[in-house]
Formats: sequence, C-alpha cells, structure tokens
Amino acid sequence: MTLSRDESDHSDHMDTRMLTALVQLRGALQAARLPLDVPGVEERRTSRQLMIDQLEDYVIPRQMTIDAPLLVVVGGSTGAGKSTLVNSLVGRRVTASGLLRPTTRSPVLVHHPDDARWFGQDRLLPDLVRTDHATDDPHALQLVAADTVPEGLAILDAPDVDSVEEHNRTLAAQLLAAADLWLFVTSAARYSDQVPWDYLRQAAERSTSVAIVLDRTPADSVQTVAAHLARMLASRGLKDSPLFTVDEAPISEDGLLPAEEVAEIRGWLVSLAEDADARALVVRQTLDGTIRTLGRQTYAIADAAAAQLDAVAQLRAVAGTTYDDATARLVAEAGDGTLLRGEVLARWQDLVGTGELLRGLDQRVGRLRDRVVSAVKGTPQQADRVLLAVEAGAEALVLDHAEAAATRVHTAWAESGAGAGLLVGRDDLRRPAADLRRRAESEVRVWQEEVLDLIRTEGADKRTSARFLAYGVHGLGVALMVATFRRTAPVADDLGRTLLDAVFGAAAVDALVERAGASLERRLRSLAESERARYVAVLDGLDLPADAPDQLRAASRRVDDRRFEQARSGAETTT
Repeated sequence: MTLSRDESDHSDHMDTRMLTALVQLRGALQAARLPLDVPGVEERRTSRQLMIDQLEDYVIPRQMTIDAPLLVVVGGSTGAGKSTLVNSLVGRRVTASGLLRPTTRSPVLVHHPDDARWFGQDRLLPDLVRTDHATDDPHALQLVAADTVPEGLAILDAPDVDSVEEHNRTLAAQLLAAADLWLFVTSAARYSDQVPWDYLRQAAERSTSVAIVLDRTPADSVQTVAAHLARMLASRGLKDSPLFTVDEAPISEDGLLPAEEVAEIRGWLVSLAEDADARALVVRQTLDGTIRTLGRQTYAIADAAAAQLDAVAQLRAVAGTTYDDATARLVAEAGDGTLLRGEVLARWQDLVGTGELLRGLDQRVGRLRDRVVSAVKGTPQQADRVLLAVEAGAEALVLDHAEAAATRVHTAWAESGAGAGLLVGRDDLRRPAADLRRRAESEVRVWQEEVLDLIRTEGADKRTSARFLAYGVHGLGVALMVATFRRTAPVADDLGRTLLDAVFGAAAVDALVERAGASLERRLRSLAESERARYVAVLDGLDLPADAPDQLRAASRRVDDRRFEQARSGAETTT
C-alpha cells in the first residue's frame, strides 16, 4: 500500500513525536536511580536497566530507522543447533558451532552487503564494538556481509539463553530484546526446558513476533513432538507463531545442514524481506508491543523511585529527631548547672572559697562591692584554672552528647536495609567527627574571650579603679560564666551572682547572662548541627530527584498518548 505525500508527512510527524516521547522516557529512567536497599529494589534495578538498554539498543534506533532491515535474532537453548541453523540459512559457515559449551561468545550479524549502513555503531546495539572478523570478545559484534541474505533482512546468532556463563546469558537477553523477530530454536530433548519458556512468555506479553524452530528431531518423532510443542505454544499465548521443524540430518564438512532441511524457513524469511508491507507489519507489531510494555513497566519503576524518596525521608527524620533531642539536652545542660560539677566546681570553689566570706559583711552596696571584690578576685592563676576547667567541661559535654547521638543514629540506620547499605565503609559515622574535640575546644575558648570582653565593656564606665579592671576582669568573667551555667536553675547563696550584682547592678547582670547564654547556645547548636550534617550529607549525596516518580509517570503517559495517536492515525489511513 502506497501512502500519499500528505499521509507520509503525517506518519513522519507521528514517528517524530513518538521518538521524542521515547527519548524523554529514557531520560526519566536514567534519572530515577535506585541506590537504597529497600524491599524489592533489586528486581526493580534489574528491570530499570533492562528498560534503558532496550530503549537504547532497539526501540529508539528502530523508531529512528523504521525502514531498516528486519532483524531476526536466532536464540534458544544450549545444544539446540542455532549456529548450524544460521550457517545453513546463509549457505556458508559464518558463525562457530561445536560440541564444547558455551560455543558462541560474541554475536554474529549477517546482512546483505547493500544493507551495511544500517548496522553502524550509532544504530543498533551501540555498546557493542563492531568488527569484521571472528572474535571471542564478548563485547564485540561481528558483522558479516553475505549476498545470500536478501536485502531487507539481517540474521543475528545469539549466545545460549541458558549458558553456564552469566555474561552469555545477559548478552542473549540483550540481543533478543533488540530483535524485530525471534527465531527461537529448540530440540526434542530441550523443548520443555523452563528457561526458554520464560523468554517465550516475555515475548507473548509484549507481542514480540516469534517463530519457533524444532531442530535436531528424529524423523519418526517429529510429528509427535511438534504437536505437543504447538499445544504448549497455544496455551502460552503464541498460537499464531509459525512452527518449523528440522529433521535430524548429517552435517556437511562445511558445517551445514542439507539445503532441503532449512528450505521452508529460508523461504519464509525471504518472503518477509521481499514484502515491504509484511516486513513493516512484523516490525510494527514488535515495536509497538515493546513500547506498550515499557510504558506499563515504567509505573513500577516510578513506585520504586517513590519508595527510595520515602526511605531517604525516614532516614533523614531519624537523624533529625535524634540530633534535635541531643541538641536540646546539650543546650539545657549548659544552663541548668550540669557544667558546675567535678573539676569546674572544684576550681570555682578554690577561687571564691566556701561563701563564709560573705557573712558579716556590711550590706551597704558601696562597702559590699569593695569587700567582696577584695575577697573573690582571688589570684589570676586561680581564675585561669577555672577557665581551663570550664573549657574541658564544656568540651566533654559536647562530646558526650555527640557520641550518644551518633550511636543512636548509626544503630537505627544499621537496622534498616536502606540505612545499612549507606553505612558500608563508613565506620566514621559510628562516632563523632574526628575533629569535633578540636572544634569544641576552639568554640569554648572564643566564647570565653567573648564573655571577658563583655566584662571589659560593661565595666568601662564604672567608677572603679584601673587596678580593679586590670586585675579583676578574669574573676568577674568567671563569675559571669558560672551565672550563665546556672541561668535556668538559680541557686541560693550564689556568690558569683552576688558579686556581679554588686559591681554592675542586677538589671545589667541579667542582660550579660542573657547575651553570654545566647552566644554559648548558638555555638553549641552549631557544633551539634555539624554532627548532624555528616549524616545529612550521606543522604544528600544520593542526589535523588524529588520529582523522579512524577517524571516517570508523565513520560509513560506521553508514550501512551503517542501510541494512541499512531493507532488512530493508522485506522484512519486504512479507512
């Protein structure tokens, strides 16, 4: 049937729109990575990669070159006689055959010399390197030009689908997925094997054009075996698939079957090659079925991508909640007196004494200030020892909470499949960052200097001697730090606070404590956030697009829309 120019232009437009939709589908599949080990993900990973491979190996190249020769892939079980059949169809030895298994290591594609342009590296099976000579390289595709193959037809000899070598099995699946027509070869001894039927089931599900060859069958068993095989095909949705039989026959020195044994198969293939409409019908049937199946399978990948995002959200929530709690406890303990224990308390008491010095002091503010300052300022060395103890205590508090949080998050992640995979090779996440101690020490020292600066600034306009400001700033600074550590749990007889109130006034001291406390809290939160960030960075490093599920579903819908357009256009053209 010849199309008018307008009809041809419309068909080309439909093909272009479909090609665009297919390229977008491939992009959506490539973007939807599935790195997390959630339930069922391995099957989806395999499916996604097979879908991408099929789009790149067959669907997109075929959609771009719809008039390319019909590609017949000869596949089947080990020992079924595929290579011998291919050689016999071509009329000369073009592919290796023998008793040692696996025989076929690199695929061989036989075509008419005038069709060579259709099989370049940029077209069918682009990841296979082209070669013009026999090779055992499993990543190569040997191209053989033979004028005994009619124009418009190409025959590809694939490895065994049940090969003992995994790469051969993978390559066989890849090649069959790139076929316009399967010529599936089996034998009387292998026709009921499970692996070939798994492939044939897939072919039926996606409407792939299939022809079956019952090979190497004794003449007296052909009718019985063929009848049983036909019933099996019909029960599995392949009743319309041609079934050819090849009697067991002697093979010539050139490795060929008698010509009459393959004459029916060869004649059928030649008739397809010579009839453009029949050839196009086979191509369209397989291509449309493959596209339909890819569109349907895309929704499962979209669900898997959504499951990945859910898993990331759950892992992020675990880290977030744990570090939020740890940060809240850290900040709380920095103000409820927890820090005033152990070495800090001992050094503070060395500086201020037991508090008995306040008893009996004149309560008048002027005299109280003078006498308390004289009693509390201690020595510079005693004040410095308190500063060092504060530094060590605050540092230990940060490390304790960081250690506990890291342990809780690591344990929670390790107990989930998704998180456990992310922890492989990341023993550093089991504990706080190696430089946290140094950074905590630095932050506390900077905070201490800030507190001392607050004392200097606040005391600059007081009617106090220069000698007091020079000698008492550390003592007053330490008192402000102690007041800050007790800001949420005030205690009776707080000598440090009494001193500060006497020197600066209660309102001013409240403001100083507030500023010092806010600064300390900010620094502690920053340290805790840096610890949370290590876990967050692992999740962010996955770089999972948040819109991947939506993009996949949208891409599938576009492909379906183009299919319906093509079907409607074809129906209108026929009418």
